[in-house]
Amino acid sequence: MKRAASIIFRTFIILLVGIAIGLYLADPVRPVFSHSGGKIGKVLQLVHHDYVDSVNTDSLEGVAVNNLLQNLDPHSLYLPPQQAETINERLDGGFEGIGIEYQLLRDTLFVTQVYNGGPAMRSGISIGDRVIAVNGKKFSGTHLNSAIVNKVFRGEKDSLIALSVLAPGEKDLRVIRIKRGWVDLSSLDASYMVAPSVGYIKISKFAANTDADFRKALNSLKASGMKKLVLDLRGNGGGYLNSATALASEFLEKGKLIVYTRGIHEPRTDYFATDSGLFHNGKVAVLIDEYSASASEILAGALQDFDRAVIVGRRSFGKGLVQQQFGFNDGSAVNLTVARYYTPSGRSIQKSYKDGLESYRNEVSERMQKGELFSEENYLADSAFKKSKTYHTAGGRKVYSGGGIMPDIFVPADTAGSTQLIQELNHQQLFNAFVIDRMLPALNNFKTADDFLKNFNPGDDEFDNFIVYASGTIREMNSNEVKESRDNIKLILKAFAARYKWGDNAYFEVLNSNDNTLKKAIASIN
Repeated sequence: MKRAASIIFRTFIILLVGIAIGLYLADPVRPVFSHSGGKIGKVLQLVHHDYVDSVNTDSLEGVAVNNLLQNLDPHSLYLPPQQAETINERLDGGFEGIGIEYQLLRDTLFVTQVYNGGPAMRSGISIGDRVIAVNGKKFSGTHLNSAIVNKVFRGEKDSLIALSVLAPGEKDLRVIRIKRGWVDLSSLDASYMVAPSVGYIKISKFAANTDADFRKALNSLKASGMKKLVLDLRGNGGGYLNSATALASEFLEKGKLIVYTRGIHEPRTDYFATDSGLFHNGKVAVLIDEYSASASEILAGALQDFDRAVIVGRRSFGKGLVQQQFGFNDGSAVNLTVARYYTPSGRSIQKSYKDGLESYRNEVSERMQKGELFSEENYLADSAFKKSKTYHTAGGRKVYSGGGIMPDIFVPADTAGSTQLIQELNHQQLFNAFVIDRMLPALNNFKTADDFLKNFNPGDDEFDNFIVYASGTIREMNSNEVKESRDNIKLILKAFAARYKWGDNAYFEVLNSNDNTLKKAIASIN
């Protein structure tokens, strides 16, 4: 129900979950196999029949399988049924439901977004509505959480759900009956003209519908006068392999090698660009960071190897392994690494995992400790790059294979924009809550997003009011962090207000107005 919206201040754990999705060999019919036998199966049978205490053998089996897989590599893993379903629907481009985003505030569900064309929009649900009852039964004030909401709102196609809602400023409930149906989840977070003749597209994942979403956005931008493009892949943890190659084909001429895969049980397979691309000409900049992984790295690596785009930002995550999903009859699944992938120049960008899973998961944090996120000089000081083989682009430029895609233009991380305080405020959803509770009257003074973006800026009074509001949840705030974060908190408040009223494009327009990486990218193609 609540889509995994890309937010610039994500926590490390959330991003690792996104990267765990990784890179899939696209297979519309996922193989299903029954539970394995062998020693693991026999031990579980013994536990089930003979162990002294009662044990949930399904859970135990999942732990055993996952431990086995994690000893192979960091990206082979076991997915319980709910997690497998969530990942698959995220990559398949939608789900059966009503199509809203929400926030739980004071044990009440507030509608914060309504998906275009979804069942909720067709039935008359509006942003700001509070859901008081469902199917005639009390809903607000029943100790709500996301699991409860998903269970209540999800359902079979064409099944009915009746919501008793209270609109902002209204005192009378209205009952809205909604027939559940397919809800599209777009792969694109934002698409707009960021500068004269320069378009901007942000992609959150490589799903089944990514290329179609991209082509639609690209045609719209072209109609608005776009000649050059900034493609934002920051925080994009991957997805389907064929979605990455389809998107690469939009930029590369027919016959260009995009990527090849190879494993002991998988012979080399080459993926080439087709002749159906919409942007074979025109300058391109691609934004990446330490959480751009897998399919994002395939696209960035291919465009870099052919000198087709300038890569801007920081070294990418370094995931060069390809998984295939194998499902069990109970809905759980195994993501098994079946191949490595290589960029057109022959680079494998998989970072080392020889020191174990914990070290692998902490590697991005170690980059920060070593200063790599803040200084270009610290990149090639890393021993992995010193020892790596040097490769060359089509134009003869040196590129490396020590783990991740190295940017052509380095931009240091913005520490002021991601302080611990800002991360905690975001984690507690206090920006959105403050917009709902305190900022709606001010938003109603603006008729259009452009008017709001140009003429509204939270002042010191708004900032002070927000800090007082947030202190009701976060009891202790570091005064130095409050001072350091002041300007960014104001910017984020404006961004959340823009998104609440006008959607994702407005949200990213606000955040991007102070984005140094984007400014460098625009300068590089101008």
